[in-house]
Amino acid sequence: MTSALTVGPAWLFCPADHPERYAKALERSDLVLLDLEDAVAPSAKAAAREAVRHLDLDWSRTIVRINAADTDEHAADLALVTEIGCPRVMLAKAETPESVGRMPVEVVVLVESPLGVVRARELVAEANVIGAMWGAEDLIAAMGGTSSRFADGSYRDVARHSRSEVLLAAKAMRRLAIDSVVLDIADAEGLAGECSDAVAVGFDAKAAIHPSQVSVIRDAFRTAPDEVAWARAVLAAAKEHDGGVFTHAGRMVDGPVLKHAAALVRRTTS
Repeated sequence: MTSALTVGPAWLFCPADHPERYAKALERSDLVLLDLEDAVAPSAKAAAREAVRHLDLDWSRTIVRINAADTDEHAADLALVTEIGCPRVMLAKAETPESVGRMPVEVVVLVESPLGVVRARELVAEANVIGAMWGAEDLIAAMGGTSSRFADGSYRDVARHSRSEVLLAAKAMRRLAIDSVVLDIADAEGLAGECSDAVAVGFDAKAAIHPSQVSVIRDAFRTAPDEVAWARAVLAAAKEHDGGVFTHAGRMVDGPVLKHAAALVRRTTS
């Protein structure tokens, strides 16, 4: 689905029951994920919806995360977003194409359960879906596990598999792909490493849980000047070779390399 949403790579969660944080989150990030789900205690859900109802929201840079389709809060969340004219939502724990497709707004599916992962391709194929994000912690909890990461901070195989499944599904359907959060706020080095990998494999954005993570994400997604220079030079040289294989600066250049170069240039100019 083609959406009007065009934003940068740093998507920041903001709890809906703390509306005073929204303006600051919007100022510091590229997009605010205004959260009615996990960031809000069950007893505060109704108050959070009331707070959102009275916020002056920038819909060009805001997505409301709503509760899962099989929860008691889902219908009230949908009623709210319809009332306030919300153009797009993030559906927590997305699992069935039917629950996604019946929503009258654009949807970013949050895939964070075993069923969601195995149905990722069906979920992103729904006509109103504009993107997909994956989540590790709810996934592992739903599987009866205790940790998505090893002691060194790297993901366990099942989490990496889920990440790849969601990324492939999103890209196959030409949707946005959003990488999951890093819960260790102090681990800027680990976050930078994950962001670097996210860029390398084609994620469009990464979600953050704290404003301090925004600059790390932006820096990682920002194309280095020498990379841009290389990409432009390769694309210019390709015009002289009529689409055939050639050598540039000692490296073979063929179709996939040209696509990599074009992607670098697009990320710089977007």
